[in-house]
Amino acid sequence: MSRRIVIDPVTRIEGHGKVVVTLDEDHRVADARLHVVEFRGYERFVQGHPYWEAPVLLQRVCGICFVSHHLAGAKALDDMVGVGRAITPTAEKVRRLGHYAQMLQSHTAAFFLLSAPEMLFGVDAPPEVRNVVGLVEADRALVTRVVLLRKWGQEILQTLYGKRMHGINSVPGGVQKGLTVAERDRFLRGEDGVPSMDAVLDQAQDALRLFADFHERHRAMVDAFAPVPMLNMGLVDAAGDADYYDGRLRVVGPAREVVAEMDDHDYLDHFSEAVEDWSYLKFPFLKAFGREQGSVRVGSLARLNVTRHLSTPLADAELQRFHAYSDGMANARTLHGNWARAIELLHAAEVVRDLLHDPDLQGTDLVVDPGPDAWTGEGIGVVEAPRGTLIHHYRADDDGAITFANLIVATTQNNEVLNRTVRAVAEQELSGRSEITEGMMNAIEVGIRAYDPCLSCATHALGQMPLVVSVYDAAGGLVDERVRG
Repeated sequence: MSRRIVIDPVTRIEGHGKVVVTLDEDHRVADARLHVVEFRGYERFVQGHPYWEAPVLLQRVCGICFVSHHLAGAKALDDMVGVGRAITPTAEKVRRLGHYAQMLQSHTAAFFLLSAPEMLFGVDAPPEVRNVVGLVEADRALVTRVVLLRKWGQEILQTLYGKRMHGINSVPGGVQKGLTVAERDRFLRGEDGVPSMDAVLDQAQDALRLFADFHERHRAMVDAFAPVPMLNMGLVDAAGDADYYDGRLRVVGPAREVVAEMDDHDYLDHFSEAVEDWSYLKFPFLKAFGREQGSVRVGSLARLNVTRHLSTPLADAELQRFHAYSDGMANARTLHGNWARAIELLHAAEVVRDLLHDPDLQGTDLVVDPGPDAWTGEGIGVVEAPRGTLIHHYRADDDGAITFANLIVATTQNNEVLNRTVRAVAEQELSGRSEITEGMMNAIEVGIRAYDPCLSCATHALGQMPLVVSVYDAAGGLVDERVRG
């Protein structure tokens, strides 16, 4: 007799989802899927609103990476008004400052609060131990540093956007405000309850130290945990290195060879999206490679597989060690996504430091006037959100009312690799076992959390999942069922 194992909900992620694993009569994995059961219709809600409201409304999809949605939307608006990439140096650097500050605070939360409990206590530790409270009890000093690090990033967002969550700074063609000298010095020196820049750089390396210790103690397990070979995609600059705010989309294969590259505005010419009847989440894939071979991985692990260098010295030195560990090949080890996230956390801190020293932040030339005849009515904005490549695509009529909005978020891009990871962990941990422990099921969640998925961001109005209502009696027998769609 087959057996069905359900993990509902998946914990320590953003949004709601469940995992269903089916074992055959020999206790072998017959099927394993991540079901996204949350539905949110932001792309419909925004239709009819003035185009300039899109980055304000659609950033509310997420309470973690709202800056990424705000900036992707702002870049789309730059297109719509005819400015494109020609914003002023001050405006671009102010946007980048907010973007990397958000990267820092988001990676801090994902690494330490969501993934670190297993690193410190073990995958099979009791649930009442492997959580934030357990972290505080085990190492209060570390958690204090983590809180201060995240606060530092959030305080920069407060300064730039007016509040720590869902604030506003970007406008079509630029930004509303720069950074004053006093505001800059507060973050460099450490004032009013925020750490200094030097302290932040040290705190940012706590993640690397923690992962290195975890890796050293459990090297065989970490390296063998659900390796999932995939194509990898990320934004790159003219030199072919990672750029988290702007650039061309590059896809690399197993040897980190370039297999596709495109202007970010041409994304829809190269990608298509499949749908399944068991998830609200779509499955993007490269048309040239087909549905099975054309799915890509995005996010920290993918970006470090794509890039050759990072623009800051400490993070680049760590990147070269990361590449050397895989002999220069693409790294497909699921738990090495946490290593990649730790490197990016340090990189974000270094980029913020360099931007704070840039006098352009005190510039007064904030917005480009596109002129009366520059309106295009359509725009695409692409950034590298903490979780991976994020695309906003809008159209508006001649009165400026939005007629179309589409969001393709990182977790949607990672839908295929998430499902393959769930299957790989299930086969490693559950196949052939007659007794399934809580720790074995948590291992599946560990694989999911390595991608820090945001299911709230990823579910929207353009899927084709039918509505199914099933009625069961007290004995579990199916009494009636209705299907719409």
